[in-house]
Amino acid sequence: MKEATINGVTYEGVAEFIYLGTLTSNDNSVGKEIRRRILASNRTYFAAITLFSSRLLSRATKIILYETLIRPVVSCRVEAWTLTEKEQAVLIFERRIFRRIYGAKYENGEWKSRKNRELEEMSKGEDIVKWIKGQKISWLGRLERMEEDRMPKKIFTQELEGTRRR
Repeated sequence: MKEATINGVTYEGVAEFIYLGTLTSNDNSVGKEIRRRILASNRTYFAAITLFSSRLLSRATKIILYETLIRPVVSCRVEAWTLTEKEQAVLIFERRIFRRIYGAKYENGEWKSRKNRELEEMSKGEDIVKWIKGQKISWLGRLERMEEDRMPKKIFTQELEGTRRR
């Protein structure tokens, strides 16, 4: 990495760093950040495993716990993510949590794991990727309502000049 000197102060160039809790890399990829968020959410789940495995709490309560304890950890600062094939990892994580909440089903004398379609029906079709896309739209609405002198608004409305290197 190159070093930069500004006003006589030399700054070290790095490949990636964490700023305000978000991993930022020089190639602007979000794959590592998504993996980091999934691992942090997994730690959050296992910290609260006694709540999720308790038979005293209903499934509805466990879903509320998921939405208030775990989903915010995995989806912190999602407005900047570009979700393509990486959204599968987030969906897999959410389905794994839902399988633990809803448990296996007893059918024809044997226990079976719930299928993805069943989990989608039970969650009424609202998965984490749809929720993330809603958060992005919400951020866009806030950005549009911002005053023109705010930095995020300036960056959003900025016209790019030059050509892209091929």
